[in-house]
Amino acid sequence: MCNTKVLLFPRRYRELMAKQITLRRSGGSISATLPKALVERFHLEAGDSVSVIETDTGILLLTPFDPDFAEGLKAYSQGARKYMNALKELSK
Repeated sequence: MCNTKVLLFPRRYRELMAKQITLRRSGGSISATLPKALVERFHLEAGDSVSVIETDTGILLLTPFDPDFAEGLKAYSQGARKYMNALKELSK
């Protein structure tokens, strides 16, 4: 039995909210059931992807934020700014 706590952090709210959830065995996997209020707040549905991030202090963050997507979006934004005039010409 593992004593790891799973904390759920809402990204749109200033105050920190933590909920404790129970991990359950489901076939050969372990699953976590999210409270209905959090599912509704984050507009999550069965089959949606979320990221699990382990911090250096051993806390697991469960978030709809995808660090890889954010990194790609940042690279796109930088390129779009740099080549703004060329993109405008190409769109004509």
